[in-house]
Amino acid sequence: MTYVLIVIVVCILLFAKMALVIIPQSETRIIERLGRYHATLKPGVNIIIPFVDRAKDIVAMVRGRYVYTNNIDLREQVYDFPKQNVITKDNVQTEINALLYFQIVDPFKAVYEINNLPNAIEKLTQTTLRNIIGELELDETLTSRDTINTKLRVVLDDATNKWGIKVNRVELQDITPPESVLTAMEKQMQAERNKRATILTSEGKKASDILQSEGEKMATINRAEAEKQQAILKAEGEAQARIRKAEAEAIAIQKITEAVGKSTNPANYLLAQKYIMMLQQVAEGDKTKTVYLPYEATNLMGSIGGIKDLFKE
Repeated sequence: MTYVLIVIVVCILLFAKMALVIIPQSETRIIERLGRYHATLKPGVNIIIPFVDRAKDIVAMVRGRYVYTNNIDLREQVYDFPKQNVITKDNVQTEINALLYFQIVDPFKAVYEINNLPNAIEKLTQTTLRNIIGELELDETLTSRDTINTKLRVVLDDATNKWGIKVNRVELQDITPPESVLTAMEKQMQAERNKRATILTSEGKKASDILQSEGEKMATINRAEAEKQQAILKAEGEAQARIRKAEAEAIAIQKITEAVGKSTNPANYLLAQKYIMMLQQVAEGDKTKTVYLPYEATNLMGSIGGIKDLFKE
């Protein structure tokens, strides 16, 4: 009797253990009753009927391997797909690998709408990536990662919606062209750098020549302006000197006129003075090169006589 009670207690405990199912947070489990969908368990403690209810097995990718598990992870997951060969629009074979960030939002569809969810996502990503890259040339592929990521995410999100999957983001990790293409691209980049360096050097020389010519132009203008101002000032000075001299001569003539009065012509006095000064200069000059010109002695004597009469008065 004692053994029977022990067996009954052990069976009850085993039955209770099988009936109580604890689901961790951010996970769920699909329960089938007699082979048909019954419920989607929530995180926490759940009660099922042993031997009648059982958890549906699904395929998941763990560390790069496909494994069967009962729990469905509702957190965002990352699939790192291996490199694959794709051909661009200009027939260049390139290796590309991608990262896919997705989340299961409907566990029922993820279990019953697709047989092998990770494999389906991987194959769909590969084929979609080939189609997108096939529409782009190599240069566009290398410079349009954001565009490729956006297109790939939109296509995958739309295609996996019926599987209860939400594709949040797609990232291309590496785009590796063939070695020959890489060598050609490196040479092209070097040629482009040399071209830019030559252009910058020529533009710098051009700017330097322009600045130098502008400086010479301004210097020439400044010199011409200075010479102009100098000539103007010199001319003004000479004009002022002549005016002063003329004014002095006018005053002298006026004084002579007042001194000699009406009896003697002032012009004779001035003329005689000029004659005397000229004769003095001729006498003091180089006699070997002196040329004596005839002059009106009568007029000279008349002028001297006028001077004599002036002093007598």
